[in-house]
Amino acid sequence: MNLYTLISTSVVVVLAIFFSLPLLNPTYWLSLNLKSWWWIPIPSSSLSSSPLIADLVVRNGVIYTSDESLPFADSMAIRNGRILRLGNFSFVQELAGDGTEELDLGGKVVVLGLLIPICKRGFLDFGWWMNNDLWGGELPLASWIDDITPYNPVWLNRMDGHMGLANSVALKLSGISNLTKDPEGGTIVRTVDGEPTGLLIDSAMKLLLPYIPEDTVNERREALVRATNHALMRGVTTVVDFGRYYPGVSAELSWEDFSDVYQWADASEKMMIRVCLFFPMETWLRLLDLIEKMGRAISQWIYLGGVKAFADGSLGSNSALFHEPYVDEPHNYGLQVTESEILYNMTMASEKSGLQVAIHAIGDRANDLILDIYESVVSTNGMRDRRFRIEHAQHLAPGAAARFGRQGIVASVQPLHLLGDADSATKKLGMDRAQKESYLFRSLLASNALLAFGSDWPVVDINPLGGIKTAMKRIPPGWDDAWIPSECLTLNDALKAHTISAARACFLDNDLGSLSPGKLADFVILSTDSWDDFVAEGSASVEATYVSGERAYP
Repeated sequence: MNLYTLISTSVVVVLAIFFSLPLLNPTYWLSLNLKSWWWIPIPSSSLSSSPLIADLVVRNGVIYTSDESLPFADSMAIRNGRILRLGNFSFVQELAGDGTEELDLGGKVVVLGLLIPICKRGFLDFGWWMNNDLWGGELPLASWIDDITPYNPVWLNRMDGHMGLANSVALKLSGISNLTKDPEGGTIVRTVDGEPTGLLIDSAMKLLLPYIPEDTVNERREALVRATNHALMRGVTTVVDFGRYYPGVSAELSWEDFSDVYQWADASEKMMIRVCLFFPMETWLRLLDLIEKMGRAISQWIYLGGVKAFADGSLGSNSALFHEPYVDEPHNYGLQVTESEILYNMTMASEKSGLQVAIHAIGDRANDLILDIYESVVSTNGMRDRRFRIEHAQHLAPGAAARFGRQGIVASVQPLHLLGDADSATKKLGMDRAQKESYLFRSLLASNALLAFGSDWPVVDINPLGGIKTAMKRIPPGWDDAWIPSECLTLNDALKAHTISAARACFLDNDLGSLSPGKLADFVILSTDSWDDFVAEGSASVEATYVSGERAYP
């Protein structure tokens, strides 16, 4: 028997043993002597001629790795911001030496630093927002605020960024009247007499937004600091930022934030969180030129991801695009905010250039439209690893979940939206449609789709632990039972959607997504010391967040 055959046979035996164990019970993994088999080569950048001595040894915990080859460990060694070794303490401590710090976890659960896609308005965007669902769903009118603000222009964005309310002064300032036509992909809401009510939906907002003063560069830089601190407090170490970009907003804002804020913070050594940036798809040539000049990884903090476009609006604004009309507006099927031909041509051009494509789609018809476009592009350009994304994938027609898996499409979804949509979806879509097609987490996983969880912050809280619990329980406020319980996930599935799957969804899984040797040492210490309790309830809080092996919070 030659050496290759001997090694191959040994690997098969080891795999057979481990597949017979209950893989998600940490007791089994933490009781094993991992020294005899657990080793992965460290990237050459982490090696030197001197012996490998860890900067930090983390021990005495329940470390959930998001790595199927070793789901749990109790210790890990870190050097130069990357993981050297995981396993039992006796194995890991071999890398300790003079100057090695030691962190005793006290039995606490540790998970990977969580990766969050921010789907609209961007990581830097703060402000005041309205939510008409909080007062029963009735749409507001300019007259509601005219008496309070008779002389000053006022604009209030809806929380989802797809609708806003202007008072009469703002309407007059921007020249919006009963003679103004609806722009493509947008609606000026009117009275029965044709007068604007003050509500502008999706692309109609571009008629007014240019009149609103922009935040200063310093204000946006300060916003980055505040947003970073808030994210680290929530256990978030990487964000996928789609920029301050939504229908009706200038594509330049995302580029201004890149140069004025992110590059400034990187050059000033003020970055404390990793960002993967997406830019408006209409600017794909500009992004391609930048990647050719600088590469995709500008630094360890900034990664150039791809491009984003919009297919429809939102459920809360009654502008998500559906095959059937809204129950509360029988003549309204929603809005297609970008023409099909334009979407197809931009997707084709971006894909041919090697850029990753992400398209916002909430309604069932919008999701089918994008699935069709992606399928057509693949049939024309041939098979390759594209990782096409659909942002939200919120309401899916029969058979659509299976198409995600069959076509290899990333479903980038936000569990926390479920809490606010459970009641409104029933009102807007009817009980049958809402129950059959809303937030189909389990169905997407069953179809082998890549399910990536995010927050859509600041539309909802950036808190990933809240999203994980919501994906497991699916119990909206005031409800006693789960909404569509067959779509509930396990803790393992929900954690992977926030870690390794979220990293794969933006081509970052070589460096992020799991606690594995060679990858960046971003991790979070949770408040719980019971994995079983965490599995049962999904409840925990963040005690500390580490980035590149250094404590970033508190």
